[in-house]
Amino acid sequence: MIRRYRQTKIVATLGPASGDPEMMRELFKAGVDVFRLNFSHGSHEAHQKNVDTARRLEKEFGRPICLVGDLQGPKLRIGKFKDDSIDLTEGMTFRFDRDEALGDETRVQLPHPEVLEAMEIGSEILLDDGKVRVEITGKDDKGLDTKIISGSKLSNNKGFNIPGVVLPIEALTEKDKIDLEAAIHMGVDWIAQSFVQRAEDVIQAQNLIKGRAALMAKIEKPSAVEFIDEIIEVVDGIMLARGDLGVEIPPEQVPSVQKKVVRRVRHAGKPVIVATQMLESMVDNARPTRAEASDVATAVYDGADAVMLSAETAVGQYPIETVSIMNRICEATESDKNYRRIMDSDRPKTENDASDAITVAATYTAKDISAAAIVNYTTSGSTTRRTVRQRPDVPILCLTPNLQTARRLALSFGVRTFKIEGVDRFKNAVHVAVEVVKENGYAQVGDKIVLTAGVPFGVSGTTNILRIADIE
Repeated sequence: MIRRYRQTKIVATLGPASGDPEMMRELFKAGVDVFRLNFSHGSHEAHQKNVDTARRLEKEFGRPICLVGDLQGPKLRIGKFKDDSIDLTEGMTFRFDRDEALGDETRVQLPHPEVLEAMEIGSEILLDDGKVRVEITGKDDKGLDTKIISGSKLSNNKGFNIPGVVLPIEALTEKDKIDLEAAIHMGVDWIAQSFVQRAEDVIQAQNLIKGRAALMAKIEKPSAVEFIDEIIEVVDGIMLARGDLGVEIPPEQVPSVQKKVVRRVRHAGKPVIVATQMLESMVDNARPTRAEASDVATAVYDGADAVMLSAETAVGQYPIETVSIMNRICEATESDKNYRRIMDSDRPKTENDASDAITVAATYTAKDISAAAIVNYTTSGSTTRRTVRQRPDVPILCLTPNLQTARRLALSFGVRTFKIEGVDRFKNAVHVAVEVVKENGYAQVGDKIVLTAGVPFGVSGTTNILRIADIE
């Protein structure tokens, strides 16, 4: 039996450093709650093997494991150079055009005509994660004339970003659509959609998914931040991808955007992951920097459902150590009195809904009687998501007959999910709940738990019972 003593979940990206059964097992034991399959890399066969391993781990440890299939999205890249790269100097002129010929010190291909059309004189283009900045000085039907503002080198196929411009590009490429179907067929629980700019992008993906998986929008474009409320309304969860976002907005704005997005997603009752470069130095080093430890802690203080590791576990030299340290940082932060003060001071208001009133009351009741846990019976997961909104300081045990619900909720703050069968009466439900919390070490004789359920059983959206049960 594995017992987690933190509420914030840990997401680990699988890759060459972590994509074998024994390593996945050790990562799970070290603290991973969610495995991310990055469809920008790796074959479908490799991803399928990792899915199969995760499902075997579920059976071994008796605990649902959440899987996220992360789509690549459209990658905006320049063409290639004759000598693979060129040197740049500040003030030099350079042209981006549609010509497929190899580039040189004067020009290179920009193979995205729709981007050329959207650009305006005076706009900036950022290349190679912002290392190169150019300003557009002229424009015609065949390309863009620019001036180098900063940067010393530009090489083949570097990516580019255009801050402040909503690009007329669909968020789902043909590759994404193929990968999406493959991921769902493999049995992933969440699809993470890249390059989301507006709510319409999310709706397009929802129409393809058709409820077979939950959908997470990656917030990595300034336009997505601008339309965040509309996006939250139509999506199931949010990933704040600070890497690309930090290229397109000034770095000093990233912390405030993080707090804004996390708070709004949390108040909407949906999970939010804070991602990118959290313990980046541990790709090559056995210990993180103090700044990185503070970054992870800040995401926890902000109230994130989960914090994510990317290259650290995908290609890093110390994947297990990285997960272990992230686990310790989360535990230490959550034990800080200031953390609990922050969570208690920013609880969302009760919605005009009976089920919400019951789950909010359960949180306050659990605190008043020092309950060991809150136990939710749920089919769709809505009761547990409402409970998660309140960020209680005790574990939330989700008991559900629906394995898909159990796996999806394994991503959410504080939730421990259990697939249960044969509960059709409330009296039976109390007995089963008591046994689950005892058997899994969440309570012992003499403790109390707070239980929420709905009658009739198995009907979504009918949470109407709150019960305090003694552990005997």
